[in-house]
Amino acid sequence: MILTAPVAVGSPARAGAVRGRGRALLLVGLLLAAVAGLAAVHLTQGTAAVAAGDLVRLVLGQGTDADALVVISSRWPRLAAAIAVGVALGAAGSILQGLARNPLASPDTLAVEAGAHLALVAAAVFAVSLPILGGVGIAFFGGLLAAAVLLAITRGGGSPLRLVLAGTVLALALSSVTSSLMILNTQETRGLFAWGSGSLNQRGLDGVAQVVPLIVVALLSALAVSRNLDLLALGEDVARGLGVRVGPNRLVLAGSAVLLTASAVTVAGPIGFVGLCAPALVGLAASRVPPLVRHSWRIPVSAVAGVLVVLGADVGLRLAFGPLEGVEVPTGVVTTVLGGVFLALAAHRLSPGAPGAQEVMRIGMGWGRRHPAVVIVAAAGLVVAAGAAALLLGDSFLLLGDIGNWLSDRASRRIGFILDARAPRVASALLAGAALAIAGALVQSVTRNALADPGILGVSSGAGLGAVVALTVVPSASWLVVTAGAGAGALAVAVLLFALTLREGLNETRVVLVGIGLAAAAAAITSAILVRSDPWNQAKAITWLGGSTYGANWPHLLPLLAVLALAAVVVRGTHAELDLLAVDDDTPQLLGASTRRARIVTLGLAVLLTAAATASIGVLAFVGLVGPHAARLLVGTAHRRLVPLSALLGALLVVAADTVGRTVLAPSQLPAGLVTALVGAPYFLWLLTRVRTR
Repeated sequence: MILTAPVAVGSPARAGAVRGRGRALLLVGLLLAAVAGLAAVHLTQGTAAVAAGDLVRLVLGQGTDADALVVISSRWPRLAAAIAVGVALGAAGSILQGLARNPLASPDTLAVEAGAHLALVAAAVFAVSLPILGGVGIAFFGGLLAAAVLLAITRGGGSPLRLVLAGTVLALALSSVTSSLMILNTQETRGLFAWGSGSLNQRGLDGVAQVVPLIVVALLSALAVSRNLDLLALGEDVARGLGVRVGPNRLVLAGSAVLLTASAVTVAGPIGFVGLCAPALVGLAASRVPPLVRHSWRIPVSAVAGVLVVLGADVGLRLAFGPLEGVEVPTGVVTTVLGGVFLALAAHRLSPGAPGAQEVMRIGMGWGRRHPAVVIVAAAGLVVAAGAAALLLGDSFLLLGDIGNWLSDRASRRIGFILDARAPRVASALLAGAALAIAGALVQSVTRNALADPGILGVSSGAGLGAVVALTVVPSASWLVVTAGAGAGALAVAVLLFALTLREGLNETRVVLVGIGLAAAAAAITSAILVRSDPWNQAKAITWLGGSTYGANWPHLLPLLAVLALAAVVVRGTHAELDLLAVDDDTPQLLGASTRRARIVTLGLAVLLTAAATASIGVLAFVGLVGPHAARLLVGTAHRRLVPLSALLGALLVVAADTVGRTVLAPSQLPAGLVTALVGAPYFLWLLTRVRTR
């Protein structure tokens, strides 16, 4: 029991409390008024001519049957879905932020949405026909399992960046499994692509009507223990000292948040970053509205703010694209772009001197640092062996003698046909893996962040966006057009990233947060383009985005070879500067080196490598992380041996992933990028336990 001193009537404290509640009620009133206004505009948007005046006449009972049919059968279900999803995700985000004591926690950054999405897609693949409530149950199980895995990895806490990184990577791994299931089961998952990007399109009110009671129960359950959530924010020991049963309360709160998220995903798919943006908006108002510090206020106000975010995104989408195309583009695309902007703004609130969350990796293998040549030669031997195995394995198994006959032009027509198709694929996998690993090593040196990677920093997503624009806009785009598009996209994201982060002084946390935001925004825009494209281009682009070597041929490898040759020359001449650049900003300047010039050259080279690899093979995840880190573990940080070994290990990873993808499920194939994500994500999560802050 907590004893408090009585507050005298008319005392300043009581007057302040009354003013605070008045401000809170005023804020809620303004939010509800904004929601009502957006809802009214939302109901007037569509292909049928139902204007505001027609809505007023319908309310007064004077409207036509045709107008009533349009509103009831089409517009009202979409509006109801927006309200239900906004309430669920806004409240879930507020609960998760309170539980994690982390302003960056949300259903997205904790991988809860990705887990729920995967569970629903898996149910569709295995032809499990479920009613809407059964779907919520499946999604609840998937989201809860994902959250449990993440909490186990992060040991239930950690810095905001560590949690965001772990959650983002886990979500990427789960999304890779989801994409694999969709690629391998196109018939069973037809129509799930747009829903998977967050779509409010509904077939009547039945689905929303069945989910609303679950949302209400979850919301009331969280509010019932909201006071204990306030005490948990003080720390578990303090909360226990005040009589809070920590375990049961955490279970109720986590279960409520996951149930809210599962309900939203079942209705509309994963609508990104609503659970991040809505509580953030409420948090900004908390400094002027003191009651919002308490979760009994913050959770319901975040729910209303969530509705405002979802409705605003949907209304803005249809204003921008028109009533017909605005319906086709998923609303989740807009909210994800908004989430990317929010992460960039959150990064800018860091002071220039704020410490990075993860900078340095513990390095072992002293023997490898003393004998780097032996390690590099051994890695080269493994690459040769993996390349030979890649030529032999696939939907048809060959022998080593077949390769010899093919090289001497004595192979049979069948063997020649198989190897003529496989050899360019193997070569593209080797070269793309080497390019991405070198790019990762360079980016890690420039940002001095041990967890930086072209994919995590958004450069790969930018290259993918540029290439998809080329694939979908230009009919029968040649490989030169795709390469140019990938280069332009990668360059645009890289320029934006470092313009937003380097201007105020290098900070590793800022770079990673902005990069994650840009990657999410680029991926969302890519999804919007694919949804609006024709089915042929959509299927082709989805497969390519998975990182596929399918269709590779020798001319396609020329730009990649040229960029790799350029990288070899540049790194050979600048490896000493790179060693200094990886230390700090002051040491190179004291020794007369230009850090600005070195950064521009290094980042430009990393962008070129990423763009060329992406144009050649598609988007590959984690290669730029796994290759350099494995090399650093083996031979240390000196770039004259780190970069060559990174290239060899990156090539080994991609060619092995491509071989597995072509062989395990033959004649079906998994894109190499999905396999590298499934391998790289666990490796990345393990790295989180191996890094330390300076």
